[in-house]
Amino acid sequence: MRVTVSVTNDLVTDQRVHKVCTTLMQNGYEVKLIGRELPQSKPIERSYLTERMSLLFYRTLFFYAEFNIRLFFYLLFDKTDIFLSNDTDTLLANYFASVIRRKPLVFDAHEIFPEAPEITDRKWVKKVWTTIEDYIFPRLKNTYTVCDSISAYYFRKYNLNMQVVRNIPLKKVKPLHPARLSLTDSPIDAKGKKVILYQGAVNRGRGIEWMIDTMPYLDNFVFYIVGDGDKLKELKEKVTKAHLSDKVIFTGQIPFENLSAYTARADIGINLLENWGLSYYYSLPNRIFDYIREEVPILASDFPEIHKIITQYNIGILINNFDPQYIASIVKRMALRGRNRSSFAAANEELCWENETPVLLNVMKDATG
Repeated sequence: MRVTVSVTNDLVTDQRVHKVCTTLMQNGYEVKLIGRELPQSKPIERSYLTERMSLLFYRTLFFYAEFNIRLFFYLLFDKTDIFLSNDTDTLLANYFASVIRRKPLVFDAHEIFPEAPEITDRKWVKKVWTTIEDYIFPRLKNTYTVCDSISAYYFRKYNLNMQVVRNIPLKKVKPLHPARLSLTDSPIDAKGKKVILYQGAVNRGRGIEWMIDTMPYLDNFVFYIVGDGDKLKELKEKVTKAHLSDKVIFTGQIPFENLSAYTARADIGINLLENWGLSYYYSLPNRIFDYIREEVPILASDFPEIHKIITQYNIGILINNFDPQYIASIVKRMALRGRNRSSFAAANEELCWENETPVLLNVMKDATG
């Protein structure tokens, strides 16, 4: 069976879609992944076919319109048996192509798209995406998403029974210790200081500003921001104006194949999401599992899905107070406490992509009858 998978990103850092494509390929599917190419996009090599469309627009609804029109005509003539759409921003093209060609459609919701921080306070834009979901979601049959809360939300709204495939890394083949990177092996040069890490998209509502504001109260720490996004330039200017360039380091975008080398060097991983809408509030970011895989204690906002993981395995601290001095006190406490290796061992044994794949494969099987 041939599967055409589509996303609106440039494929370089999307771990979830890569895991899905690899799993499908390993289970006998012929996979092709379609995304977009940006001026700064890095070369990629995958074990499955990839294509990246070069577009005229890079942002706003003009981008989404152009992408879906181009994707729709591509899918109309593509030699495939199944369409796999990732997120609402690829759904229009996939849905109408599947209807016209009478091919099965599988949908993966990475988030509640109209509730994303970039959209939720823009009434007209939110209305467009909500209208798309109102029309298409009740007609979807084969769907899955990243966590229970999002699945429950769409069940309440559309009576849509989304399966759950969490965005968890593959199980590590080798023991975690003493495999943690030494200081000399790591791409992070912290000069003997403790490393606080944020990895992921540098966008609105990620709490990165809170951590930057906290750094003046942390003498023996350095904060690494690994990723790229809409807020990167603004945050760099903030760091420069605050004279924190020696304490806050920006690495830019790192391909996910190389990301673990940065994660493994961290002493504390942060996930201080702001409550900018249900998409963030119900989220279960893959960085949480990346931190777990490398035994990095987590400092996170006390949101429902994150709360379940952190408290179940006792692998971090949840907060609702984001005052810089308070955050600094928690960071110091975490640094003194160190890692609870037995808790991380239990988490890593249970939380792995291999335990998620049966659900994914069953959705694909159901789609093809």
